[in-house]
Amino acid sequence: MTDLAPAPQVRRPLAGAQSAVDAALAEVVADLSRRWGVLTPDGSGGPADSVGGGDATAALSAADVLGYLVDFLARPGKRIRPQMCFWGWASVHGTDADPAANGYADMVTAGAALELLHVLGLVHDDVMDESDQRRGRPTVHRRAAADHRRHRADGDPDRYGESIAVLVGDLAHTEAVRLAMTLPPPMREVWNTLSLELMIGQATDLAGAAGRRRDLVHARAIARTKSGAYTVVRPLDLGATAAGADPLVRQGLARYGHHVGEAFALRDDLLGAFGNTSATGKPVGDDLVAGKPTVLLALAAQTDDPAVHGALARIENRSVTTDDVPEIQATLAAAGITDRAEALIADATAAALLALDTAPIHPDAREGLTDLARSIAWRTA
Repeated sequence: MTDLAPAPQVRRPLAGAQSAVDAALAEVVADLSRRWGVLTPDGSGGPADSVGGGDATAALSAADVLGYLVDFLARPGKRIRPQMCFWGWASVHGTDADPAANGYADMVTAGAALELLHVLGLVHDDVMDESDQRRGRPTVHRRAAADHRRHRADGDPDRYGESIAVLVGDLAHTEAVRLAMTLPPPMREVWNTLSLELMIGQATDLAGAAGRRRDLVHARAIARTKSGAYTVVRPLDLGATAAGADPLVRQGLARYGHHVGEAFALRDDLLGAFGNTSATGKPVGDDLVAGKPTVLLALAAQTDDPAVHGALARIENRSVTTDDVPEIQATLAAAGITDRAEALIADATAAALLALDTAPIHPDAREGLTDLARSIAWRTA
């Protein structure tokens, strides 16, 4: 399947859309900072007064919540969701359409809202997973806990950090919804479905981990709802809906998105277990230590290899530490688990490209989505 290997470059029209999303997020930050300063009872204003850029000796304040959010947005990730939103729009109009018309502004607004919703997902997910690092830096709850300790504040610093992180995620969600409320009703319907699927996927993930689920059906269901739907399928549909796409276009994009979403989630599993921390920006092996119901561990549970079952038993008993991760990695790789996951990714990507071949979309979008599918499937971060 080497012909599927990616070498895509960021296309000029896509780069323009990404710049527009960044500008929209900057407007959100500026307006939020202004409103925060007006509404905060103690007079602590925007990010300049907060952890993101303030005096390290200053007391903890409510503005820290805003500062953490602004700092998080200043360290953008891959922007996959706004990219999908753009290509959904381009599936109707192509890449040379006039940005002043044809729902382009709504597509940009949706892209900014998606990034803010993604902040909610990441910050809260880090609390749930007790993660230490995100995008190459300490997670929000760890940073807030460290600030609490540095100031020798009252109470439990870890509890404080988690509480602040919950508020940071809530603030991001509030601003995401504020943007989404300005979208036309059909796009708001897609947004509401996307948001609900994200929550259902996260709840299913937590319940599966608590219930020690190891079946492949459950793991793939999480991948579809928690990762695939909100990362690929619904952002594509948001963009297509902004462009006024007909049902056949939306159905074709949904078929493509289903398969790309699965490839995205599978790659996430592999990177979480076998990736490079310097590339991913987060610790490798946390999913193994936590025993999360990933597709990778579901595949492991299907094997008859005694060494794999021994490793799974240790994971189930929560006796695996970060020091044990290299041994677990070697056991899974020797049993061919990584090869099976790679084969599933290749199959999902091939199915996505086949769906594109039959989808009635603009040729520009077909080419762009082909590149994006490959880059998602074989990404290293």
